Amino acid sequence: MKNLKHVSKQLAFLLTICTILSSCTDKLEENDGQLSADDLDFTITANMVLPLIGAYSEVYSRGWEDPLLIGVRGDDVNAGGVGDAQGGFTNADLYSYDNGYWMFNQVWSNFYGDIVDIVNSRETIERYKEFATGDDIALADQYMAETKVLSGYQHLQMSRMWGDIFIITTSNVSEDIDNGVATKAEVMQYVSDLMDEAIPFLPDMRPNERTDVTGGVTKYTALAVKAMANLELEDYQAVADVTAEIINSNKFMLYPDYYELFKKPGQLSDENLFELQFSDYNSDSGDVNNHLYAPFGPSSWTPAVSTASGGWGFYEPSLKYIKFMIDRNDETRLVTSVCFTPRGMDEIMLDPGYTTLPGYISNETPDGDIFNDYARAMFASGKHYLPSNQLTPGRNSYGSSKNFIVIRYSEILLMYAEALTHGASGSAMTADQAVNLVRDRVGMPLLSGVTTDDVMDEKFAELGMEWGIRYFDMIRLNRYDELSYDGRTFTAADELLPYPQDQLDLLPLENN
Repeated sequence: MKNLKHVSKQLAFLLTICTILSSCTDKLEENDGQLSADDLDFTITANMVLPLIGAYSEVYSRGWEDPLLIGVRGDDVNAGGVGDAQGGFTNADLYSYDNGYWMFNQVWSNFYGDIVDIVNSRETIERYKEFATGDDIALADQYMAETKVLSGYQHLQMSRMWGDIFIITTSNVSEDIDNGVATKAEVMQYVSDLMDEAIPFLPDMRPNERTDVTGGVTKYTALAVKAMANLELEDYQAVADVTAEIINSNKFMLYPDYYELFKKPGQLSDENLFELQFSDYNSDSGDVNNHLYAPFGPSSWTPAVSTASGGWGFYEPSLKYIKFMIDRNDETRLVTSVCFTPRGMDEIMLDPGYTTLPGYISNETPDGDIFNDYARAMFASGKHYLPSNQLTPGRNSYGSSKNFIVIRYSEILLMYAEALTHGASGSAMTADQAVNLVRDRVGMPLLSGVTTDDVMDEKFAELGMEWGIRYFDMIRLNRYDELSYDGRTFTAADELLPYPQDQLDLLPLENN
């Protein structure tokens, strides 16, 4: 979970924040913009980067539960720990939703707490802008635009999970809440429009080219978020236009080594459009800024670096995904995406169609870490695994210092290709070319005449275990049969999570 500061950010208490901000604004007005020494001095415009850093910090400090809940309902992922203390998480994977389960409310609170803090950061930067001169005016506009991208992405993820949600636009949260929830379509249009507001003020470069805020969002991050929002709206021409702009910029390329893309060598690569930044500062002790990867890790392993810690086993690639990849002989992506245990390998071979496994499947990773049997899961996500030999010496927690990739260029290429298969016209390349760029990177044979089904298969292979992409694709296309797997039955009623009971008790919401 997030630390106490983040856990306490219940949406119901945000009015307190607004009261504090109003008080600060009153002081500002009383003193002609000059706050007392104990408060912010908005005339020191060199400090306006600080609230921007604060906004990034909120986004980066994701609770461990956020990516797990976002991704667990796809047919690429299963919940680990069937029948144990995380039963509510397992039930969510089975489309049986208990709106009293703590994780639903925690994720809701995490995202809304972040959104409000991001909005507050933007308003703080705006106050600095009132006293800015020269180049600092444009810099303030850029910083505010960056906060819009961060806020837009948070709204997008919230609406994907819950559908109709509150849109938070100002620190006057009570007014936004009084306006009621917006429909999912309205939220996605809001996100798309917000990106249009931000794009003119953002750096025209890759995130890894930024020297002021390492890996910070740029024009292309905003374009990617806009494409994702329009994909949810099924406005495929808009998706094609926006992704084509990214492609035609010629600024991005696929990282050549798919396996290392998700390890330290792939951090801040030319492929990554949005990436959560973490670091142990290459020191064996002292400050550390990490995501908690333990939920993705094995509870029993024999790492090449013997001191490396394991994990909890909460997040498991599905047998369906693994068999799909074996059938395609998609070796590089399967070895990258799945860490096998002996029990998991035996489970695959119980199927008469898979009695002999390909030689590349092993419970030892390419870096020499051995995944042993453990109770909660038969497999672990390789995309959330950092080899023990890439840990900073002295730092032993699972995945320490590993960045968290959010949006990749391969997803842009495949969104573009899908849009074209739905009838959109493209100005960058053909759908075949976009798909084949992704396939060629991992040594897969090239295709011709790609269809929507081909693109969905490619997204399944390429983006499995990443941020629920597979799940949201399937519900957008009403492919409930794909989500009805391994004894599950998926219906339209299962698409959205129910509002958390704690929020129903506090806020003007109607249960969906």
